[in-house]
Amino acid sequence: MMIFATFNLKPGVSVEEYEAWAKSTDLPTVNGLKSIESFRVFRATGLLGSEGKAPFEYIEVLDVADMDQFGADVATAAMGEIAAKFNDMVEVTFITTEELSA
Repeated sequence: MMIFATFNLKPGVSVEEYEAWAKSTDLPTVNGLKSIESFRVFRATGLLGSEGKAPFEYIEVLDVADMDQFGADVATAAMGEIAAKFNDMVEVTFITTEELSA
């Protein structure tokens, strides 16, 4: 299962504050979960073929190897603290996916 999170920083949250926290806490913690194959965070840089601004500042990509384990992982107190800090800093939408194949 791939989960995509698209988000913008809340007013008053600086890029430096969010990115320092993401690098020091969010990325290593989530990548350390048993259920996660990989967790990556991307900063949007623009729209292809346009001078327009991207609708989201950041995109997270979670490759979840085991959804049952993921539920258990995110239910821990440590992940509750991570989620609370994340939600204090961003306005986020989580999108679950199912891959199409030919």
